[in-house]
Amino acid sequence: MTKDNELVQVAKIGRLVGLKGELKLNIHCDFPEQFHKNASFFTDKNFKLEINTFSAKKKLVSFKGYASREEAINLVNINLLTTKENSQKECILHEGEFFWFDMVGSILKDEEIILGVVQDIQRIGSNDYLIIKTDEKLTKKNLPKLFYVPYIDRYIVDFDKDKKVIQGKDTLGILENS
Repeated sequence: MTKDNELVQVAKIGRLVGLKGELKLNIHCDFPEQFHKNASFFTDKNFKLEINTFSAKKKLVSFKGYASREEAINLVNINLLTTKENSQKECILHEGEFFWFDMVGSILKDEEIILGVVQDIQRIGSNDYLIIKTDEKLTKKNLPKLFYVPYIDRYIVDFDKDKKVIQGKDTLGILENS
């Protein structure tokens, strides 16, 4: 599998709803349009699922081959995954928008100081936070090994996707006060 075909989680199947195999879909991405009839996804249990019906308003989904409550119960708590390549094909980004997987592994700089590398991104409430693994030179100065930076204009000035460098502003202060 190439790097573009690595899998990323886009949703988690929740509880059963009703009698016809419908399930609550907990979407873990900003692109609900990828969930539609006939869309297929990999699972963390090593099989594929194909959507039969999806209600964007109610976030309810049913899958082909799981038409009853008794069949669908086996899908509760399963993660739905897609390839990076498929995400790039299915999801339309606007100017200044990026996929999380584009940012993970990027260097965070404040001025010319390398603060660390984006280890992960987490949504807390309505904000996304970059989880930064602090550069070793800074941890030797007794600064925290990990810190969180809100992905908002106040702190994130620029992201160069090709160079994998995020230019931060006042992010050194976040690290020092973590």
